[in-house]
Amino acid sequence: MINTVPFFRPSIGEEEIAAVTDCLRSGWLTTGPKTAEFEAVFTDFLGGDVESVAVNSATAALHLGLEALGVGPGDEVIVPTLTFTATAEVVRYLGARPVLVDIDSNTFCIDPSLVEAAITPRTKVIIPVHFAGRMCDMSSLRVIADRYGLRILEDAAHALPASHKGSIVGKAGADVSAFSFYANKTMTTGEGGMLVTANPTIASRARTMRLHGIDRDVFNRFSDPRAGWVYDVVAPGFKYNLTDIASALGIVQLKRANAFARIRAERAERYNAAFADLPLILPPGPSEGDVHSWHLYIVQLTDSAPINRDDFILALKDRGIGTSVHYRPLHMMTVWKDFCNSAVFSEADRVFNRTVSLPLFMDMTDSEQDRVINVTLEILNKQK
Repeated sequence: MINTVPFFRPSIGEEEIAAVTDCLRSGWLTTGPKTAEFEAVFTDFLGGDVESVAVNSATAALHLGLEALGVGPGDEVIVPTLTFTATAEVVRYLGARPVLVDIDSNTFCIDPSLVEAAITPRTKVIIPVHFAGRMCDMSSLRVIADRYGLRILEDAAHALPASHKGSIVGKAGADVSAFSFYANKTMTTGEGGMLVTANPTIASRARTMRLHGIDRDVFNRFSDPRAGWVYDVVAPGFKYNLTDIASALGIVQLKRANAFARIRAERAERYNAAFADLPLILPPGPSEGDVHSWHLYIVQLTDSAPINRDDFILALKDRGIGTSVHYRPLHMMTVWKDFCNSAVFSEADRVFNRTVSLPLFMDMTDSEQDRVINVTLEILNKQK
């Protein structure tokens, strides 16, 4: 019988279970004191000097961020083609146009030179994606944004707790940051996200719009008996609030975020050592002075590999190894083909056609990783 190694398994311990159980017993299940606490500890985790707004997904954080930045019909937002569809779809929510650009295949991140080439008088925002947990060149992107009077909304769904030139993600040059706490991210609330900004006007607008456009906090009815009903609706908002159940889980997971990151980094180095002589291009590490969160471990099969990417995935599956591919580029998707401006995406095409994401998660055991390594060696004809 084949020992199955999943692509991902969340790390949930007794402290997380107890926190959620306590929340259930409290009688307060939706947004309330635990969510306020989660926002506060998240701000502290980033070192302060920002505001954190808890929402129900990174998609919500991206949408709220663009809305707070004033993006609307007629505007353009620059997005890398190698990303999940949510990064671009939030632009369409607001009637604006996503402009897709290619990546740097050495980093999987958006190419700053192509960003600058894509800027028009209609460009309003740049959305870099810290792919797989590797920080984009935020220094260059900030220079470009300032030169043209643009804003940066970073898609940090993969990135916590990565850093760029000594500054943690969320404080590394973006005007707004969107984090994900989906089940397979670097920490989880099951479903959830966080918008982070140092701009109090943006934070205030996001808080208003995350719950129906209500102009004030309506979750403090224990301390103010009128809080549940004395309010105004100032805009047609959204239903993006995070529950206390999710926040209780997030508070505990955040305590473990740095330890999680160390484990993933160690696992990545173990893979690197084992695969050094294989016909693989190993994942790009961080730039000098940066810290990689290692959300994903992505290899590329070289032309000399004895098997193509699709067959490699099937061979791993047949031997009980879970994999994924991150991602099919947006320009290949039906809905986004009209937003390519006849551009060529040769780098993203090349990366996509030969990449495989291998299992990498916090509770991965040595024996599980050994199995992935040995099966990979076997398939690529390098059995020890």
